[in-house]
Amino acid sequence: MRRLIDIHTHNPHPEVTSPMMVGIHPWDAEKAELQEQMFSGAEAIGEIGLDYACDVDRVKQKELFRAQLAIAEKMQLPVVLHCVRAFAPTLEILKNYHLKAVIFHGFIGSKEQAAEAVKRGHFLSFGESVKRSPKTAVALQNTPLENLFLETDESTLSIEEIYSIAAEIRGEDMETIINAITNNYDRLFQL
Repeated sequence: MRRLIDIHTHNPHPEVTSPMMVGIHPWDAEKAELQEQMFSGAEAIGEIGLDYACDVDRVKQKELFRAQLAIAEKMQLPVVLHCVRAFAPTLEILKNYHLKAVIFHGFIGSKEQAAEAVKRGHFLSFGESVKRSPKTAVALQNTPLENLFLETDESTLSIEEIYSIAAEIRGEDMETIINAITNNYDRLFQL
């Protein structure tokens, strides 16, 4: 059966599978009140991470990020990352945790950054930005299917349109991508 996965969306659709995520975004790090019970029922912890393009105190962001990673490790839940201009610091922090899975959502990094993340066993999720960024399109082309997710995030495009764009950029048929992402999702979320 054909199943579309949208790893991160702000517009859930009943016919599209997305994980139930709970997490405190780095933009809220200065006012966050983290309580472990808030993650009850979550399938993933996200969107969490570091954002060095915003004005939120970086020390507070790192503290919140580490605290949520510790909870993810304890609960054995995948994490969905928000990582903006903080790739190296994010990888440095991640190496201290034994996480079920790490998914960089909205990945817009270089081919080299993508390769480094994949080498560490992480997943990359791409969205609409691959249409605008040649650098991101190259990263998508070079990401192994075993490490790939797609997403709509806040896009007005449907996830099916994102799959179509990814298939065109990668030079693969859509069914190949759908099957690979479904397999990735089932491995992570044990369906």
